[in-house]
Amino acid sequence: MKEPLLYLCHRIPFPPNKGDKITTYNILKFLSQYYDIHLGCFIDDKYDERYEQQVASFCASYTLIPISRSYSKIKGLTALISGDPITLPFYRRRSMQQWVNMTVEQYRIHKAFIYSGCMAQYVMAPPHPLHTVIHFADIDSDKWRQYAQKSHGIMKAIYQREHKTLASYEKAVAQAFAVSCFVTQAETETFKAMLEPAIQRKILPLENGLDNHFFSPDAPVHLGEPYPLTEENYIVFTGAMDYWANADAVKWFVQHVWPQIYQAHHDAKLYLVGSSPGQEVQALAAQPGVIVTGRVDDVRPYIKHAKAAIAPMQIARGVQNKMLEAMAMAKPIIVSSLTIEGMDECPSSNLVVSDNPTEIADWLINKLEQKPVDASELRQWIEQRFCWEAKLSPLLNYLNQPC
Repeated sequence: MKEPLLYLCHRIPFPPNKGDKITTYNILKFLSQYYDIHLGCFIDDKYDERYEQQVASFCASYTLIPISRSYSKIKGLTALISGDPITLPFYRRRSMQQWVNMTVEQYRIHKAFIYSGCMAQYVMAPPHPLHTVIHFADIDSDKWRQYAQKSHGIMKAIYQREHKTLASYEKAVAQAFAVSCFVTQAETETFKAMLEPAIQRKILPLENGLDNHFFSPDAPVHLGEPYPLTEENYIVFTGAMDYWANADAVKWFVQHVWPQIYQAHHDAKLYLVGSSPGQEVQALAAQPGVIVTGRVDDVRPYIKHAKAAIAPMQIARGVQNKMLEAMAMAKPIIVSSLTIEGMDECPSSNLVVSDNPTEIADWLINKLEQKPVDASELRQWIEQRFCWEAKLSPLLNYLNQPC
């Protein structure tokens, strides 16, 4: 029998098809080798309820609590009265707190791993002391600062408030927890600079990996949607479209870059691949050559047959999985300077960094005019640096580290 571990994350860690779920799934799989996992998380998409058994296979016990996004938004507004960050009541449920308290007592749990700052609230006052490790992933409060910069009026004020209140909360969590992790060394150092020197020693990196066998140009893939990918000359963006940073990136690209590409090549296509596109993203399909797919069974066929991938993030923190996935599939990719922030330099002409719309368009036009390029050096670089097992191994030390 293994030592029990409480593991909390804000969203069911399956399927591993978007940023946070890719990370939480791989952490769950990794930690289950060493601990009896007691998992608590929310389900914010009814579609994901079908994956309960996949999650259960890694757990000694678990609770999956459905939440309504619309109700969560209403709950979030109570923070304007309480003074909390909106993020906290958004994810605050009495049933989760009751399950945490009961599980910690019943299984005599002394260690907890928390993914995302919003879940730290459930172990700030546990039934008995816990050794707590949190993976913030990135500095969430800074994303709200970036949102505020791009907004106006009342929303700008709300986002500025969230930035300030969440930053204060993140600091309080870092002080209370044994170890706080971030996804890059750069993000780690940035957060350290926000803290008192005595707390800085507890801030450590925990980097993302990648499933190189799954994201491989040689892996068999099945296209579950009726798109003639093998016959088309296209570029691709992948990512959950209900995430503001992704929606913002594709809107920027279609407005500033795509017209130049389409003018040069009327046969060119832009595939925007990802679940839950809002009205503004869906409206992009009215532009010639732009295809908004919505949820797909598997993103790999869309990457595999593309001439190039794009990641023109205008708001970003941490490493972007969409970039790693394209690189692992040996696909040329052009990214913004924000997208690649915190990553080691990759020496390749098939990974280009640019924020200039004309430069981006020219590079992509060149790729569309060529035969498909095998960017195998990008895959080799990923294989050398992004194995999940190696990237997550420091977590075992963090969970055993004395306070």
